[in-house]
Amino acid sequence: MNTEKDFSPLTPNIVRALNDKLYEKRKVAALEIEKLVREFVAQNNSTQIRHVIQILASEFALSQHPHSRKGGLIGLAACSIALGKDSGLYLKELIEPVLTCFNDSDSRLRYYACEALYNIVKVARGAVLPHFNVLFDGLSKLAADPDPNVKSGSELLDRLLKDIVTESNKFDLVAFVPLLRERIYSNNQYARQFIISWILVLESVPDINLLEYLPEILDGLFQILGDSSKEIRRMCEVVLGEFLKEIKKTPSSVKFAEMANILVIHSNDLIQLTAMTWMREFIQLAGRVVLPYSPGILTAVLPCLSYDDRKKITKEAASACNHSLMKLVTPEDDVEEEEESQSTTSPQSKDTSSKKEGDLNGLCYFFTSERTQVTLDLDGIVQVLDRHLHDSSTGMMTRIAVLKWLYHLYIKTPRKMFRHTDSLFPMLLKTLSDESDEVILKDLEVLAEIASSPAGQTESSGSCEGADKIELHVPDESKVGSKGADSSPSTPSMNSYFYKFMINLLKRFSLERKLLESRGAFIIRQLCLLLHAENIFHSMADILLKEEDLKFASTMVQTLNTILLTSAELFQLRNQLKDLRTPESCTLFCCLYRSWCHNPVATVSLCFLTQNYRHAYDLIQKFGDLEVTVDFLIEVDKLVQLIESPIFTYLRLQLLDVENNPYLIKALYGLLMLLPQSQAFQLLSHRLRCVPNPELMRTVAPIPTSVDYQELLQHFDRVQSKHLEVRHQRASHAEHPDRKLVL
Repeated sequence: MNTEKDFSPLTPNIVRALNDKLYEKRKVAALEIEKLVREFVAQNNSTQIRHVIQILASEFALSQHPHSRKGGLIGLAACSIALGKDSGLYLKELIEPVLTCFNDSDSRLRYYACEALYNIVKVARGAVLPHFNVLFDGLSKLAADPDPNVKSGSELLDRLLKDIVTESNKFDLVAFVPLLRERIYSNNQYARQFIISWILVLESVPDINLLEYLPEILDGLFQILGDSSKEIRRMCEVVLGEFLKEIKKTPSSVKFAEMANILVIHSNDLIQLTAMTWMREFIQLAGRVVLPYSPGILTAVLPCLSYDDRKKITKEAASACNHSLMKLVTPEDDVEEEEESQSTTSPQSKDTSSKKEGDLNGLCYFFTSERTQVTLDLDGIVQVLDRHLHDSSTGMMTRIAVLKWLYHLYIKTPRKMFRHTDSLFPMLLKTLSDESDEVILKDLEVLAEIASSPAGQTESSGSCEGADKIELHVPDESKVGSKGADSSPSTPSMNSYFYKFMINLLKRFSLERKLLESRGAFIIRQLCLLLHAENIFHSMADILLKEEDLKFASTMVQTLNTILLTSAELFQLRNQLKDLRTPESCTLFCCLYRSWCHNPVATVSLCFLTQNYRHAYDLIQKFGDLEVTVDFLIEVDKLVQLIESPIFTYLRLQLLDVENNPYLIKALYGLLMLLPQSQAFQLLSHRLRCVPNPELMRTVAPIPTSVDYQELLQHFDRVQSKHLEVRHQRASHAEHPDRKLVL
């Protein structure tokens, strides 16, 4: 530094001492400066005061020489002490050069800068608040300083500044939030700790409403919550906990909508529980305000539902979120925009709305006023649900939740949901192959609702057959007749999707024989409960009548027949078929019979069920012309076992009335003659020996009925001829593989 330069009013001794390398000499110079400035204050000579500060700043604090910079810093602190309460008039000139030294490469100089600023702030107190942002910015850098002495000094200054902010009611939060929002994304652990400590302080000040600006810093807080340091995470959890308490106290002032998406994107392991906890509170407090964000919320929540006990708390929070969000969807979300605008503009609706709002308290009034402005993003929700169904890694509980959501949406918003049915339908059918029975049950509930909802009648449903790649050989409409391919003749209560569902279900059974074997009975029984047994059996029989894969048709009929004769769910249908007293029951019997002809033993059992004993006897007489295979005999064996079951109790009791049931006895003897000397033979033989007075058996005239049994017998012959022809062709093809097999 040029010692010849004029530094007045600073004396040459002061200048030399300020440039000295020894701290003690610089301190003596500072005392002299303090004395000089006090004199100027007494004289009210602001010009000289500013001149002294300007010299200390430009010629010393901002000098290239390190000792000069140290002298300048202590000199500026001395000026501030001398100024006392008047230091607020010169704070900009005092603070700026000191803050510049915060960036010095010399750690000792950074420490002296911190010390100087501490003295300046201590004297000025509340007067430094207009300069808070630059002070905060400088402190945030020192908080991460590698030198422990500098860090220690910055912590003292930080505590002082916090005390001043806490005591004051003039803190400019609006000006500070942009800086806080910028600094909160620091990756340095010390800087993060510094930021969190300040948020905690500001949150504790009654006159500062930081909650209003929470949407601007919430994302950064969740970023910090994922820090590797346990201490920082704990501090952040405390801050978030305080915010959540305040949200619960004053929900009407919370900007839920602006923060909903922030919670959605934070779903890693470290912060997931906190995000789920916040989301749960948001949904419960904000209500329908969060509905537009449902797709994002579901994306975050659904995977958590499949967590194991190691993440039990997170799973429970996610489950609560899911349940609360589902409850927010109501039938009003099914209203089209045009209808909604008409209803909201009608005078009556306005009066009603006003009356309701007037009866509510302030909190409820806030959410009620928001209610009509909320739009459910149904398309986004369906997209999320469909994606989880398609994902093979989706957990069982998540799949169940997805299906519950779909069912809920079809119940609450059927008209809008049917727009998505064609795209959802194939995946819902595929889900029937799921490993979990509970998933299949929920899936069947959704499919049953689709098939029975009145909304399905009015929508243009398109062609569901084309949606799945499986082909079932069903003739076109010209061959079917007036019934068409969209509705079953016996299902007036079902919509156009019902018959398509039955066709596609049989397609899946046709291709996935393991599904039919392992879950076929389970699926059909549940459908009988959901959609009425008569609808299921009538439609399936109608479809199987046209099935060209005869082996599958026979297997399917055998499955349906076993369900019909053994399942508790079919009790009412069995009673309906038992007596054939009504035209409807006769029509149903004829429909079943025509398809049951694909399986001769099943046809006989149907006749036993409906008490058509003479026709059963006539059928058994024809068995002599059929190819009796091992499988055929096994089916006869099973029928004998069924005759001994509770289902056929009435049949066994009718054996007591030999005179009026001769064809029943003849039919049973016919089965006996078909059987080899097996356990079933012994069982049936023993039963027939119990028939009283067999010598009295004689035939009686048939009872008049509206059923043309002769025509049914002819139909039976035609179907069996087809089966025989196909078997012969297959046998021939096995011997001569080069020949084309025509089915």
